Amino acid sequence: MANDVALVLEGGGYRGVFTAGVLDVLMERGVYDFGSVWGVSAGAMAAASFRARQIGRNLRIMLAFRDDKRLMSYFSLATTGSIAGDFLYREVQDELDPCDVGTFNASGLRMFAVASDVVLGAPRYFEIRALPDDIEKIRASSSLPLVSTVVEIDGHRYLDGGTTDSVPVEAALGLAEVPYLADYGPASRALVVLTRQRDYVKGQRLERMALLSRRYAEYPLYVEALRTRAERYMAQRERIWELEEEGRALVLMPGQPVTVPTTAPSGAALLDLYLKGRSVAEQRIDEILEFLK
Repeated sequence: MANDVALVLEGGGYRGVFTAGVLDVLMERGVYDFGSVWGVSAGAMAAASFRARQIGRNLRIMLAFRDDKRLMSYFSLATTGSIAGDFLYREVQDELDPCDVGTFNASGLRMFAVASDVVLGAPRYFEIRALPDDIEKIRASSSLPLVSTVVEIDGHRYLDGGTTDSVPVEAALGLAEVPYLADYGPASRALVVLTRQRDYVKGQRLERMALLSRRYAEYPLYVEALRTRAERYMAQRERIWELEEEGRALVLMPGQPVTVPTTAPSGAALLDLYLKGRSVAEQRIDEILEFLK
């Protein structure tokens, strides 16, 4: 096993179907040779299916439930307080398209999900050791500000990891502090899957709405993280391109802008984006295999 290579997965809601396409190609080729997998939000959900070795599961979930009002909808927000609630993290996860927890829990692949501590305004890198025990850590990683309730774990309060570390490649490579993971040996290289094209420039729409709402006024450090997110995200992408130039990162991403909406996307649009993820992985599979040697 190539224990010095990390797999790092960006989030992005339904844009994660691009990542699903990439990972399905890797699984079909038997490419599991990573020392760790790091996911944020939808990337954490994708990482769980990858560790469980369930080809096609993420695509099935997105297609089967995309227009179900219990999943990623304003109905869910109005009735549960979260745009994605127990339906996704309990019913789908455990019953409707269950995670293969036997395979997941027996895996030697270390998995980490990033959430944002709203008190500290800083990332928390949770190790996902077993399911369903650790599903709340994945939920925390995926709980978008303003449209999700805060997730409490061991007395701490968390929301979406993208606010504080959208693409945790620096954490995976030991270039950033990773508290609570004293036994983690940093990877030397990372295969990074992004869900935006190379020339993407981040806006601040959701963050601006969250700031205007003053919902998090009692958490000044988190407010600052929201205010500076776009600037930090763009700087992080520049760092990823530098790591790519140095040969420490191999980056897979869409070739064109992704226009899949946050809620109720068409099945055709999702399938098209999934196929684009597959195409990128298939076109670069020899490069990926060489990178893992």
